[in-house]
Order: sequence, then C-alpha cells, then structure tokens
Amino acid sequence: MYIEQLYTGCLAEAAYYIESDGEVAIIDPLRETEPYIELAKKRNAKIKYVFETHFHADFVSGHVDLARKTNSSIVFGPTAKTGYDTIVAKDEEVFSIGKIKLKVLHTPGHTLESSCYLLIDENGKNHALFTGDTLFVGDVGRPDLAIKSDLTIDDLAGMMYDSLNSKIKPLADDVIVYPAHGAGSSCGKNIGKETFSTIGTQKQMNYALQPMSKAEFVKAVTEGLAAAPNYFAWDAKLNKEGYASIDDVLQKNTKALSVEEVETEISKGALVLDVRSPDDFEKGLVPNAINIGLNGQYAPWVGALIDPKATLILVTDEGKEAEAVLRLARVGYENVKGYLNGGMNTWKDAGKATEAVHSVSAEDFVAHLDSSDTILDVRKPGEVESGMIENANHICLSELQSKLDTLDKNKHYTIHCAGGYRSMMAASIMKQKGFNKVTNVLGGMGKIKATGIKLVLPEVV
Repeated sequence: MYIEQLYTGCLAEAAYYIESDGEVAIIDPLRETEPYIELAKKRNAKIKYVFETHFHADFVSGHVDLARKTNSSIVFGPTAKTGYDTIVAKDEEVFSIGKIKLKVLHTPGHTLESSCYLLIDENGKNHALFTGDTLFVGDVGRPDLAIKSDLTIDDLAGMMYDSLNSKIKPLADDVIVYPAHGAGSSCGKNIGKETFSTIGTQKQMNYALQPMSKAEFVKAVTEGLAAAPNYFAWDAKLNKEGYASIDDVLQKNTKALSVEEVETEISKGALVLDVRSPDDFEKGLVPNAINIGLNGQYAPWVGALIDPKATLILVTDEGKEAEAVLRLARVGYENVKGYLNGGMNTWKDAGKATEAVHSVSAEDFVAHLDSSDTILDVRKPGEVESGMIENANHICLSELQSKLDTLDKNKHYTIHCAGGYRSMMAASIMKQKGFNKVTNVLGGMGKIKATGIKLVLPEVV
C-alpha cells in the first residue's frame, strides 16, 4: 500500500494518490491531470477510480479530464447528480483497489452529497479516513454552501453534527485523518496548519468534536462565518455539470498579444490583471490594471475579487504566462484573451501611458502619522484582533469593492495589510475605481509593529 498527499499551497488543497497491487485511486484531484498520470506511470500502476468527496466550490476538480484520459471511473457519494457519467455510491459501499478497500461514509453537512472514504488496509484494519471538507485539522467544513430554498444553514449544520457523531467519532483513535484543505482555505473558519492528523488528536483538540448538544454545535459552527467568496457557486456548478478540457483551455488562453491587440480588448471591456509582484507593479502599470501577484494566494484572491465571467488580459513576468493561465483555470477562470507579449517593457517601449502606485516604508509612515491621516486596514477580522493603528478604518479586502461607496475619493488613503501583498491589491482596485490619492505601506503590519508603535484593540477603536 502506498499513499501520497499532493498538497498545493496557493489553494491550501490536498489531493491523494492511493495505490495497492498496481491499482490506483485518486481523491479530489486538481484540474491539471499530469501529476497523477505521471506518478502512476512512474510507479507502473493504473488509475482505476477517481473519488470525489463532494462538489468542490473553491476549485475546479480534475476528475472529468482524469477519468477520460485514464479510462477510470468517477465516484461520488449518495445523492450526487452530475452532468457526466459517474458512479453514485451507496452509503457504506466498498470499492477494491488492489489488496485494499475504500468504504464510502456518507457525511452530509458541508454539502448534501459530502462523503468521507475509509481506507481499509490489506489486513482488514481501518487505516485512514479521507474526510474532504467534512473534517479538517482543528475545524469542520462550513455549512452554508449548499443552501436551497427549503434548507437553512442550521439544517446543514445539524446534518454535520449527526455525520460527525455517527460516522467519524466512533472510529479508532489511531485512524489517520487526511482532509481536503489546510490553513488558508475559505472552506472552514480556522483550519489548523497541519495537513493531516488522527481521529484521537481531533477528538482532543478540535472544538467541533467536543461533547455538546446539537443546538450548541450548530451555534458553534455557524458563528463568525465570513461570506463565501463570489466564485464558489460558479466552481461548484462546473464540478457538478462538467467543463471544457484543461488542455483546450490552456491552448486557447495562453496566447501572446501585441500592444495593439491588448488595447483593442481593453476597449471592448477586458480587465487587465497584472500578476507581477507588488514591488514591480507599483513602479509602472497599464492604466486601470488590478494587481494580484502570483507569489501569493493568487487564484483564491482572483476568485474573491473578480467576476468569473470577466474577460481578462494578463501582464506577467517573462516565462510566467502559462502558470498564470493554469492557476486561473484551477478556479474556473477561463475567459482569458491572452497575455501582453513582452510584458510591461513592451508597453513602455511602445510609448503607452503608464500609472504608478505611491508606497512608503513603515518607518516613514509611522514617523509622519497624525490624527488627520485616513488609514485603511484591509486585513481579515481575525488579524485585527491582535491590534490596530488608532483611528484606522478596517475593511477586509474581500469586502472592499462592495464598500467603496462609503469612502471619499477626495481623501488620501494610506493602505496596509499584514505584509504588503493585499494592500497593493486594494490600492490597485481603488485606483481603478477613481481613487487617485492612495499610498501603500511596504511590509504592512509586520513592519509597522517593528517600529514600536502602540496599537489598540479593535473594540477600543
């Protein structure tokens, strides 16, 4: 028996390769199929099944392409309805992979079809549980993503309570827990940094597995949930109904465009997405471009800030074009006309107008701070609990666009986040919307704290 976790940090997503006696099962693959096919080829094994724990909302799974390319079968848990051929398993149905077995445990709550897969080893012992978005390290899946007209968030949370108590908590303490996500994913509230655990450890430290009534559980898992990112419904629909081949998407979208072609697409309404680092972006950018750097959680932030149906033009560092397109496709962003051939150097050489973002060091920012400054803190709610600059305005980056009408374009805004990545996104969004007086703080709160400035707690502000 061989198990490998294939973890993708920018999506905080874990796929799994499970092999026994030359047969392979893949669980929750990313959209690109090569890593799984090549691993099986390298190990002289054949992919037999592609198991999906649920209809993912935060990324487009590779199950459809992978099954087609390997002549394998897609397996979902009970109640799943898809737009393509699949095996809809029964609760406790068992699938053989070589000398081991995967047993379906239907665990509705995150979504109605959510299921965990219990790996039973060659000796008939329960070895590991692949929990999808039902159980994370230190957390459980959010119960607000599958709400229908006759189903509330409390209904789903109640289902999750029953699933955890009837299917997961009875398992032995030494059973390994392999979840679909780690820290940073929006599929949970506060997922731990570890990417695997055990049932016993989770019984001890996971708040959701502590003894409590169903009413107490529902309250605990529904409190403090941030709004789901805008693209979640779009990706869930693609995963349920099917999608275009990733090979076709990459071929169509990785297209070099001249300056003139870029200008033509902009005139038609295309959005320029600049994926360079914030430091490079601030020095010169195509007017009205939005910056979301490849060097961070690029795809999830695209999903949070940009409409999935938007027409995009990319500005990248040389050699990063294909990566930028692929990582967009992972989250269902396929309407990419191409990339600016030659990047910003080509744009500048053509004599085209550019803009810039003014930035200051944390030291200069603190040294010239006074009560008349308008400071915008775009960190997440949990981050500001450790302290804010006095009189700062707090608007989480994911909510910024919806709250721009509460800000004054005549004021000067100095923007910071934790490290400088998100504040440049915020600055670029504000500039695009006509806020011309914006300054970015380099290094964010990390550098600001190093100056020794006194911070205040949010409730004091």
